Amino acid sequence: MSHQEGSADGSQDLGIESLFSSPEEQSGAAAAATEASSDIDIATLRVSMRMTGGGGDTRVGGFPNDASSENRSTSQESSSEDVELESMEDFERLFMGGGSLFYYPLLRPDEIVEEEEEEIEEEGGEEEEQAQMCPQCGGANHEQCLLEEDRVLEEWISSETSALPRPRWQVVTALRQRQLGSSTRFVYEACGARAFVQRFRLQYRLDGHMGCVNTVHFNQRGTRLASSGDDLRVRVWDWAQQQPILDFESGHKNNVLQAKFLPNCADSTLAMCARDGQVRVAELINASYFESTKRVAQHKGAAHKLALEPDSPYKFLTSGEDAVVFTIDLRQHQPASKIVVTKEKGKRVGLYTISVNPANTYQFAVAGQDQFVRIYDQRRIDEKENNGVLKKFSPHHLVNCDFPTNITCTVYSHDGTELLASYNDEDIYLFNSSHSNGAQYAKRFKGHRNNTTVKGVNFYGPRSEFVVSGSDCGHIFFWEKSSCQIIQLLKGDAEGTINCLEPHPYLPMLATSGLDHDVKIWTPTAEAASELTDLKDVIKKNKLERDQDSLYHTGLFDQYMLWFLMRHLSQRDHHPVWGARFPGEELNESSSTSDTSEEEGQH
Repeated sequence: MSHQEGSADGSQDLGIESLFSSPEEQSGAAAAATEASSDIDIATLRVSMRMTGGGGDTRVGGFPNDASSENRSTSQESSSEDVELESMEDFERLFMGGGSLFYYPLLRPDEIVEEEEEEIEEEGGEEEEQAQMCPQCGGANHEQCLLEEDRVLEEWISSETSALPRPRWQVVTALRQRQLGSSTRFVYEACGARAFVQRFRLQYRLDGHMGCVNTVHFNQRGTRLASSGDDLRVRVWDWAQQQPILDFESGHKNNVLQAKFLPNCADSTLAMCARDGQVRVAELINASYFESTKRVAQHKGAAHKLALEPDSPYKFLTSGEDAVVFTIDLRQHQPASKIVVTKEKGKRVGLYTISVNPANTYQFAVAGQDQFVRIYDQRRIDEKENNGVLKKFSPHHLVNCDFPTNITCTVYSHDGTELLASYNDEDIYLFNSSHSNGAQYAKRFKGHRNNTTVKGVNFYGPRSEFVVSGSDCGHIFFWEKSSCQIIQLLKGDAEGTINCLEPHPYLPMLATSGLDHDVKIWTPTAEAASELTDLKDVIKKNKLERDQDSLYHTGLFDQYMLWFLMRHLSQRDHHPVWGARFPGEELNESSSTSDTSEEEGQH
């Protein structure tokens, strides 16, 4: 794995694709291992496979087959850590699966009975021997195939987690410089240090919500934390004291999906959006007293994300599944103005995410129900010319894919030069925002699973040194951006999915939330760096589940979203308990609840 652009290297993708072979190709191996009851079952399986066919899938276990050829232009920085097979023939023999090992012609029922009796009498134990044969390996023993697959998996994991480059930040040197007064940026540098990220652990939980927590956000100074979710209530926490200081009704009619403090407003304005399509603003007093909420815009579909303009206490952008982007200016009598309707080939593209370029606030990026990240410039939007798009990016192997592709989150780096995109049941890709229209991705981050929810992704560190994402397996993944290697794996939600990840604005700290009914605070207080002992099992489990679900591309995303929504609604009877809970500590049933909500303002 290259330390600079290893994940974009062609040879690396070849090794990964061999590991993550396509579901259709792996189905033969799975069937051969389990269908040992009789030759009739095996024959029926072979006939079914020949009738349905295994070709035509454009992905390999969720990874596209053509990625390696498209990434050769970025392979000059690859290293000897890449996974290598002895030959292309070995690759195909082990994982691509050639023809069927045995051929079973179609038989009449009477012939099938005769065949069965003859084989029972004459072959005896030969049936068990044939059941051990693995068609994926061209006749090799199935156990040997699994061992070989585990070996390749082990090599890939080693390339992802070992032989990291020398850390840029040295703690002993930094401490000495601080003691001598020659460095005033100790905390700033520490936030971007690998040593701190590798020592993250769960510090405590903030309990009190009655449903899944869909959003967490620090105020500009980092002293307050806002959270909200399925219970339609907004909580403002003094996270240092581990206590809520404000609790009020959001005014939304369906799941609150995001709530953010506007900057430079003394924490007096909180912007919210929700599944009901409403965009609302809560008027506060120093984030300690609630006055009212009012609706400022209405999408004709769920509004998943809003994007703040840096340093502006009045303006922000919203996007929705109706493909509309609104700009909200709270100084105007009519705050909402439609900027653009996102379209592709004349059809609307529903949006899940939006992000403003911090270095050029006229530019913003959106993404959603197709494979493209689109960048717009508010000064140059002309829907008659390229649908108003300034430029758009997609991994080249997904440009013409014939299965549904979604992007659940996109976010700019600290200086606006890079853009992350997390793809549904695919990988996380990093694009250089300054590159020309249609440019290939620069880096690729692998190992997690993003399938069942509209999952977030974020940069971590003052210079965006790391990439952090939740996963359907309930873990939090940290990748070092420069090497694309996994350096930290944290067990997050017990319910199985982490959706939101919010770094503190200036401290080495992370707040997360997901399907659990709490907010988790993570700090680098572990005595030693994480050893990542569970990483292999976690990645392997994610791979197998991804392979299974990739057999059914059409409508899968919407089905899971509906399933999770119904699941969330069915858990509304959970009773909240206010306050902080430390790891391993039981809920304090005697804790009092806060009910300081006020009537929604009528506007």
